[in-house]
Amino acid sequence: MAVANNAPVIIEAAINGVTSKEKNPHVPREPGEVTADALACMEAGASIIHSHHDDMGAHGDVIAREYLAAWRPVLAEHPDALWYPTLGFVADVEQKLSHMEIIAAEIPVPMCAVDPGSTNIGFPGEDGLPSGVVYANSYDDVRYGFGLCERLGMAPALAIYEPTFLRTVTSYYHAKKLPVGAMAKLYFGGDYGLFATEAGVSFGMPPTENGLAAYLDLLEGTDIPWSVSVWGGDLMDTPIARMAIERGGHLHVGLEEHFHPDRKPTNVELVRQAVELADRCGRAVAGRRATADILGLGRPD
Repeated sequence: MAVANNAPVIIEAAINGVTSKEKNPHVPREPGEVTADALACMEAGASIIHSHHDDMGAHGDVIAREYLAAWRPVLAEHPDALWYPTLGFVADVEQKLSHMEIIAAEIPVPMCAVDPGSTNIGFPGEDGLPSGVVYANSYDDVRYGFGLCERLGMAPALAIYEPTFLRTVTSYYHAKKLPVGAMAKLYFGGDYGLFATEAGVSFGMPPTENGLAAYLDLLEGTDIPWSVSVWGGDLMDTPIARMAIERGGHLHVGLEEHFHPDRKPTNVELVRQAVELADRCGRAVAGRRATADILGLGRPD
C-alpha cells in the first residue's frame, strides 16, 4: 500500500464510548462534560472527536437531544469541527441511525459511524470462559449506512473490529461505491477487550507489528486513510502507534478504548501523548482543515 509518510498525522479522540466513571473517573458523560472535553482535546491537537450518548437503546429523538446539548456549544466556538456520534445499540438499522438526520437538521455533522461487519464482543464469565454478545451488522445494514452517508453528505468513519470488516470496505472501494471521506479505524484487541476490567477475553487482531502488517496487506491497492487504536489497553504501550506513524497512518486515542487497571489518564493527556509521538517521528499533526483535505472533504463549512 502506497503511503505518504510526510503527510500530517490525524489524531482522533474517542472521548467516552461506554466507559463508566467507575472505570475511569475522568470520562465525560454529561453533555456539559462532553462539550468541555471536546474543546480541550481539539485545543490539545485532536482534529476529529467522537462521542457517545448515555442510553444506547433510546429512541432517535432522545439521543439527538443529548448530542445537540453537547455539540451546539462546540460548533458555536468551532463551526469547522469534525465530529460524529455513535450508532444506537438496537437491532433495526434505521433506528440505529435515526438520530443522525435529526441532529443534521439542526447542526453540521460531517461524519457518520459505519460498522461494516459482525463479531463477538465479550468478557470473562464466572468460570473465566468467554461470555458476551454478538455485535451484528449485516451486509444490508452496511449498505443502508453507506447509503445514508451518500444521502446526507457524511464521511463514513469505519470501525474495523475484525479483518472481514475491512474486506467488506475494500469490496466497496474496488466497486467504486465507498462514500467520499471514508477512514478505516483499525481496532486492535488489548488484554482487557471492550468491556472488561479483568483481562482474558479480547477480540480481533493483537496490537503487534504482525497484526498491523496483516491489515496493511488487506489495504494494499487502495488509498483509504487508516488509523490504529487499542481497545482494553494503551496504544502507546504497543509497537503499532509508532509503526502506524512511520507507515503513513494516523492515531485513534481516548477513554472509549483506553484501559489500565491503575493508570487513569484524561482524554487530553492521551491526545498530548499522540502529539508528542508524532513530533518525535518527524510528522506534523493535522489540523481540522488538513484533516478534511486528507479525507477528501475539502474545507469544512
